[in-house]
Amino acid sequence: MRKVLPLLVLLLAACRSNNDLNTRPSFVKGGLLTTTYFGNTDDLLTGGLGKSGLAFPSPAPGFTNPASPTAAELRRLAIYQNYRALVDTTTTGGYGVLYGPNIDTQGGNTLGEGKIAGEETIAYDDEGTGQVNATMMVQIPASFDVNNPCVVTGTSSGSRGVYGAIATAGEWGLKHRCAVAYTDKGSGMGVHDLAGNTVNLMDGTRTDAATAGAGSNFTANLSDADRTSFNTAFPNRFAVKHAHSQQNPEKDWGRYTLHAVEFAFYVLNEKFGEVTSSGTTRTIHPGRTIVIAASVSNGAGAALAAAEQDTQGLISGVVAGEPQVQVASTATIQRGGVTVAISGKSLFDYTTYANLYQACATQSSTYSGQAAAGFGPIFDGNVAAARCASLKAKGLLSASTTTAQGDEALAKLNQYGWEPQSNFLHLSHFSSYATPAVALTYANAYARASVKDRLCGYSFAMVDSGFAPQAVSASAGNQSSLAQIFANGNGIPPMSTIQIINDNSQGGPLRDQNSLNAARVLDYNTDGVVCLRNLATGTDLSGAPLTGATLDQSNAVKAGIQQVLRTAKLRGVPTILVQGRADTLVPVNHASRAYFGANKTADGSASPTVYYEVENAQHFDAFLPFPSLAIRYVPLHPYVIQALDLMYAKLRTGAALPPSQLIRTTPRSSAAAQISTTNVPPIPASPAAADLITFANGTVSVP
Repeated sequence: MRKVLPLLVLLLAACRSNNDLNTRPSFVKGGLLTTTYFGNTDDLLTGGLGKSGLAFPSPAPGFTNPASPTAAELRRLAIYQNYRALVDTTTTGGYGVLYGPNIDTQGGNTLGEGKIAGEETIAYDDEGTGQVNATMMVQIPASFDVNNPCVVTGTSSGSRGVYGAIATAGEWGLKHRCAVAYTDKGSGMGVHDLAGNTVNLMDGTRTDAATAGAGSNFTANLSDADRTSFNTAFPNRFAVKHAHSQQNPEKDWGRYTLHAVEFAFYVLNEKFGEVTSSGTTRTIHPGRTIVIAASVSNGAGAALAAAEQDTQGLISGVVAGEPQVQVASTATIQRGGVTVAISGKSLFDYTTYANLYQACATQSSTYSGQAAAGFGPIFDGNVAAARCASLKAKGLLSASTTTAQGDEALAKLNQYGWEPQSNFLHLSHFSSYATPAVALTYANAYARASVKDRLCGYSFAMVDSGFAPQAVSASAGNQSSLAQIFANGNGIPPMSTIQIINDNSQGGPLRDQNSLNAARVLDYNTDGVVCLRNLATGTDLSGAPLTGATLDQSNAVKAGIQQVLRTAKLRGVPTILVQGRADTLVPVNHASRAYFGANKTADGSASPTVYYEVENAQHFDAFLPFPSLAIRYVPLHPYVIQALDLMYAKLRTGAALPPSQLIRTTPRSSAAAQISTTNVPPIPASPAAADLITFANGTVSVP
C-alpha cells in the first residue's frame, strides 16, 4: 500500500493538471500569426493612424505598390475603412467629442491619438475541409488586467472582414483593458476572381487558388472544367464568399462567435498561463472571467445566437446594437396602444419587399427635393419613376401619377413594418444600393447557390465605361482594386469596383443600375427584383405557386431561412438590445421588438433582457454627415457605448440595468452644428412612465 497510494496521488494530480492544460481548440486550423504592436507607428485600434488619421476628411492610407500591397498595408487600410464605415467620423457628428480613440472610459478627452499597444493573433476556424475558414482574431491590449480579466466579442457587422467591429465592440473592449475576440463569422472578405483564378489569403493578400489550397479565405466550389465553362459563357465574373460559399454561414454565426471566445481563452493562457513540465496551464478561466458578447448589426445577431447556443457558460452578458436577428415566433407588438400590422418577418422577406418598393418610394411627396438628400449624383429620379411605372404595369401599384405611386409605395413599406421615422431614409438605402445588395447576397446564401447558378440572372463583375463586364486585366486600376479588395470591400457587392450585373439586360449584361428591361427601359431591373421577391413568397405575381427550377430555388431559400431563425431563449443571461426606431435596413418591428417579445415569451416576463429604443436613430451612422439626414437623425453609437458600460457595471459590481424604454433625442439643427448630450442624452436610470417599454399578456408595448 505504501507504493500504491503515492502512485494514485500522482495519477490524480496529473489528471487535474491535464484537465487544466491550455489545449489548442480542434477548430483552429493552420498556423497562428501573432504580431506585437507598440502603439506608435502601429497599434491595435487605429493601425497607427491615430484619432486624427481616422477622422473625416483624412485621406485613406496608401501603398508603396498599389497592385501588390503588403499584408501590413492592407491591415492599416482595412482598419481605416471599417472604422469609418461604422461611425460618423466628423467632429460635429460626435467623433473626438462623444466617442473616438481619444475619449477615455469616463467620456473625457484624455487619450490623445488613442493608439493602443498590444498583441494581435489571427487564425482560421474550420472543420478541416478548408471550406469554412472563418477568420478569428484576438487582440490583447498591453493594459490587459490579468487579475480582473474580461473578454469582449467583436463579430463583424454586415458581411465585413475580421476588422468589421473594430469601431464598436473592439474600441470599447480595448479601452476597458479587455481582450477582444473577433470573427468574420464565415462571411468575410473572400473574393475569387474566376477568370484569373486568384483568391484572398487570411492576411488579405492574393495568390493563385491552387497555390493557396486550404489557406484560401474562399475558393468557389467549382471543378476546373466547370470554371472554364462558366468563364466561357460569363467571362470576367467573381464569386464572393458570403453569397457563394454554399455554407449558409448565418446558421453558424453563433458557433463562430463562441469559437472566437474559446480561441481568446487559449491565446490569453498561452500568454499568461503558468509553464510547467507538462505544458502551459490555464490561469484565466471561463466562469471567472467577464465575457460580453457584443457587436452591432449582423455581429449583434451573432452575439445573441452565441448566447442561445452557449452550453459551456462562456458568456456573462450580451449587448446587441441594431441586431439583425430573426426569430421563429414573436409576440404581439403595440406602439402607442395600436397593434403593429406586420412584425417578426425574416430578413429575406422584408428585404425583398423593400427591394421591390423602395426605389419608387423615393418619388413620394416625402422627397420633394431629391438633391437635398445628398444622394443626387448617384441616384436617377427618372429611373426610379420608371420603376414606379413598371410596378403599376405589373399590378403591384394602382395610382396613376408618379408622386401618387411613390406615396403608395411608401405606405406599403409602412404597413409592412417600417416606422414612419424611416420614411426619409429609403432614398439613402436604395441609392447606396444597400437594399438590393442584401437581397441578392442572402438569396444566394440561403439557397446555398453556386456562383454558376446566377440566381435571377445576377452575377458580379467589374465594368467598363459602358457598364458592361470588364476583365481585371483591362486596366491597372482594376488590378489594384482587386489587390486591395480585402481592405476596401465590405463583402457584399457592389463594393469597391465589383458591381452587381444583370445578365438578362436587353442587348447583353450590364451593371444592374444601368440595365435595360425587355422594352429597353431603365427601371432598376424590376424583373430581377420581382424574381427575388418570388423566391421569398414561393409564388409569382398572380399568386400562383412557382414551378420547376424556380420552385426548387425558392424551397432552398426557405430551408436556409429556417436554419437561421433564433429561439430567443437566453436562459437568464443579462442582455441589452439597443436599436434606433428609424432603422431602415433592419426595421425594429422585425428585429429588436420581435426578439424582445420572443425572449419574454420563451424565458418569462421576468427575464433580465432589456430593450432601449432610440428615437431618431437609424442603422448607418456613417450616413449622418449628409446635411438632410443630420437634421433628422442622431447617432446610435453613443448608446451602444452606454449599453456596454451598463452591462460591464452590472457584471463587475452588480449594478442594476435601467428598465426597457424609449430614449428621447433631439436632432441637430444642421450638419455644421456640434452634437452634444443635449441631442443624445444619457440612458435614464429611472425613465418617465410614459417612456417605458413593457411586456405583459403576450404583448410588447412601446411608447
